[in-house]
Amino acid sequence: MQEKVIHSEAAMKEFGEEIAKKLEGGECLEFIGDVGAGKTTLIKGIAKGLGSKDEVQSPSFTINRVYKAKDKIDIYHYDFYRLHDAGIIQHELEESVHDPNKITLIEWGESIREILPKEHITIKIEPTSEESRKVTVDKAK
Repeated sequence: MQEKVIHSEAAMKEFGEEIAKKLEGGECLEFIGDVGAGKTTLIKGIAKGLGSKDEVQSPSFTINRVYKAKDKIDIYHYDFYRLHDAGIIQHELEESVHDPNKITLIEWGESIREILPKEHITIKIEPTSEESRKVTVDKAK
């Protein structure tokens, strides 16, 4: 488990780039945090660290977005904030979490936790002040 206190939006993106250096493809990351905690900001850093030049946006209304990264890796970014289950994209989600050429990033995954692989990375973001966040990275088993 790794914990880090982040003091700015720029530092959150930089931490995302650090996380990206450890990803090879096939990983599934679940992001936990309240609205405005910094989940999408962290994901922007991860995408940049993976070599994506795509504009990362929260998929709250579209449910998912796909970004191109380096070395034939695709980033699948899901947001289940408005959903109670995976619904019509369950098959796509199940495929992406088991594909070694994809990195799957999931916001608000509580409702689809049974689909997540047993071994996935959980990233929890908690406010410690108006500007600061404590980020905990833990590998679920």
